[in-house]
Amino acid sequence: RDPGEGALTPSLLRNLSDRQYEKRKLAALEIETRIKELMDTGGEGRHDEIERIINVLGRDYAQSNQSNYRKGGLIGLAAAALGLANEAHRWLHLLLPPVLSCFTDQDSRVRYYAAEALYNVAKVTRTRLLPHFNQIFDALCRISADLDPGVKNGAQLLDRLLKDVVAESTAFPLDSFVPLLQQHLDHSSSHVRHVLIGWIIALDAVPHVDLQLHLKDL
Repeated sequence: RDPGEGALTPSLLRNLSDRQYEKRKLAALEIETRIKELMDTGGEGRHDEIERIINVLGRDYAQSNQSNYRKGGLIGLAAAALGLANEAHRWLHLLLPPVLSCFTDQDSRVRYYAAEALYNVAKVTRTRLLPHFNQIFDALCRISADLDPGVKNGAQLLDRLLKDVVAESTAFPLDSFVPLLQQHLDHSSSHVRHVLIGWIIALDAVPHVDLQLHLKDL
């Protein structure tokens, strides 16, 4: 039994993996509250306890073999990010991998919750997630071509938020991003290409991003 489960009561963990969305959502709200309490109390042990909670949600739930556990884990990770608020960037190394791994899930609802979780993580971390931008953009391209309308809608919301984040940044990792953009332009479906062109236009409109230097590479 992981020590992080101490902060997550047995009833909360049961609800987190329940088939009913309402119970999973209730568990997520409890997680957000618990994280906020830990953030407010301070103390030397809070960082370790938050880390253990995120590890339980990521490893035992978001990466479980059971889809209801994965859904619960993703909702829980999103709730943890909201609870961490403007400190969430300190835990991106733990929050992002389990969320991004679910973007290739066979269950469309899991993919939808992955998009929602990433949206919530991006909403609180804003420009602090830019060091991880290529991984996130890869995931965005993947779900932009999803056949499920709900997942595709989630991709559009995430796309808009990420463009806002880049627009408010003071620096953008263009040198590492352009090769990824080129790679997707070469191999993507027409729908993903439409998304990529939207990004070229959006980046060209950002004053501190000198895309002109790289346009010849595209």
